[in-house]
Amino acid sequence: MELHIPTLAPEVLFHIGKLPVTNTIINTWLAIVFFLILGFIIRSNIKLKPGKTQNFLEYFLEKLFVYFDQVTGDRKKTMRFLPITGSIFFFILLSNWLGLLPGTGSITVGESPLLRPANTDLNLTVAMALVSVVSSHLFGLFTVGIFTHLNKFIQIGTFVKSLTKGPVAIFTAVVELVVGVIEIISEMAKVLSLSLRLFGNIFAGEVLISVISSIAAALVPAPFMLLELLVGLIQASVFTMLTLVYLTVMTTKPHGQKH
Repeated sequence: MELHIPTLAPEVLFHIGKLPVTNTIINTWLAIVFFLILGFIIRSNIKLKPGKTQNFLEYFLEKLFVYFDQVTGDRKKTMRFLPITGSIFFFILLSNWLGLLPGTGSITVGESPLLRPANTDLNLTVAMALVSVVSSHLFGLFTVGIFTHLNKFIQIGTFVKSLTKGPVAIFTAVVELVVGVIEIISEMAKVLSLSLRLFGNIFAGEVLISVISSIAAALVPAPFMLLELLVGLIQASVFTMLTLVYLTVMTTKPHGQKH
């Protein structure tokens, strides 16, 4: 069997107008279509007297709420953040697991694989990281207010007032200003941290399976695929919980402020 090692950049399969369609986009579309179909099926079968499937889904959601409550400390916040965090979790999980479908990496269009795990595309992981970080700031702005949220980073009002209070106050204000700039840089670093962690783990797993499959295509890759199922779940959980932490922190007023 020919050895095909995935490249860092996804392979372009064809173009729609000027838009290049890569093999990672195909996997992304598959995940989106799957969720749309599943969502319509579940919605059309919701009943006041739930059946086995609805009971299972409600039980799963209740357990998920308890898990999220441990981070938010508030069921109202959990319910408020669920549309974002839940969507991120299930999308990452399914995207990772779709990469284990038979034919992934082996069915080709020209010389490029037709299917490739969506999260081996750094563009996608960066986009999701931006959604995570930016949404946390938007929630913070609307929850605690613009000035309270901005004061978590740079306290402009305090800095201006300190200019008239002597050298010590000015020095303290300058230190706080520098710390604020560092905090802003750390917010930017969150995007890199989230995106590179997810991309690195999923890409490394894809390379490993490709190499093992090329050496022995039948039984040897099976344990590694089972491991990738676990890795996919862990990475989805880590990304989701970090997003939940960011949302919770940004919507919490600084210590000492009253509601």
